[in-house]
Amino acid sequence: MQLFVNNLTVIDFSYCCQQRGIVGESWIVDVLLEGGLNEMSMVLDFAVVKKQIKAIIDDAVDHKLLLPMDNSLIKVTDSSHHEDHEYVDITSDRASYFLQSPKCAFAKLATNEITIESVTKHLTAIILEQLPENVQGLTLTLRPEHISGDYYHYTHGLKLHDGNCQRIAHGHRSTIHILQQGKRNAELEKQWCLRWQDIYIASEADRVNKAKIELSHVAQQNLTPDHQYFSYVAPQGRFDIAVESKVLDVVDCDSTVELLADFIARQLNTQLQSPITIVAFEGVGKGAIARV
Repeated sequence: MQLFVNNLTVIDFSYCCQQRGIVGESWIVDVLLEGGLNEMSMVLDFAVVKKQIKAIIDDAVDHKLLLPMDNSLIKVTDSSHHEDHEYVDITSDRASYFLQSPKCAFAKLATNEITIESVTKHLTAIILEQLPENVQGLTLTLRPEHISGDYYHYTHGLKLHDGNCQRIAHGHRSTIHILQQGKRNAELEKQWCLRWQDIYIASEADRVNKAKIELSHVAQQNLTPDHQYFSYVAPQGRFDIAVESKVLDVVDCDSTVELLADFIARQLNTQLQSPITIVAFEGVGKGAIARV
C-alpha cells in the first residue's frame, strides 16, 4: 500500500557550490510512503506525516547552509570564540566566504556536490530511521517551483527573528512582479533578478569593521580588501560573515521580504519618478507587496 502527500513543505536554505559560491534555494517536497497497514488500517496517519516528517525535514536542512563535506572548497572547524559554534571557510570559483555560526546553522552532507539527488539521499536516510516498522519504503521528491518569468537566488540572515530565519546564511529562490500603472514590467523584473542572482543581501546596520569580526585563523589570513564584514548576536548565538563585494548587496534596512519589497519600490520610484507596485516573493507562495 502507498500513501502520498504532495506539497508537504517547502525547504528554504542556502548551499555551497564550487562554481556559484553560496546559493539561496527553495524546493517543494512531495512524500510517498510504502508499507503495510497498521492497527488503524493506515500506512501512517496523515497528521503524523504532515507534522513528524515535516519536522524532521525542517530540523535537517531548512533555513540552514548546506555543506558538501567531501569537497575541498569547504573547511569546517570548531570556533575558538564560542562554545557550540563553528567556523566555515568557503573558497569557490566565484568568491570566498568566511563564517562563524552556531552549529545548528549548518547541515553537513557526505557528498562532493549539493544537488537534489544528494539532498534527497541525505533526508531519506534521516527520515527512515524515525518511521514505524510497518513503513518499508520512502520516496521523497524535491523540486523547484515552476516560474515562467525571471527569478533570483539570494542568501541573508535576520537578526531580529526568534526562529531559524536568524541564521546568517540561509536563502531562497524567488520571483518578483514589478507593476507600473497596474501592468507588469518584464524588463525591470529582469534587471532586479540579474542584480540579485546568487547574491548575499546584508543590512548596513549589521556591518562591523575587521577588528570586530570573529573568524577562523585561516580566514583571517585569507581576507582581502574586497571583503566586507557583518555580525550580530541573536537568540541562537553569535553570527559572523565576511563576503566579497562582487557577490554582495548592502541594503539600508533589514532584509525581511517586507522591507526588501519596500527597498526595491523606493529605488525604482527614485529612478522612474512614477508610482510603483512591488510584489516580492520569499521562496514559494509567500511574500509582500509594497507601493510607492
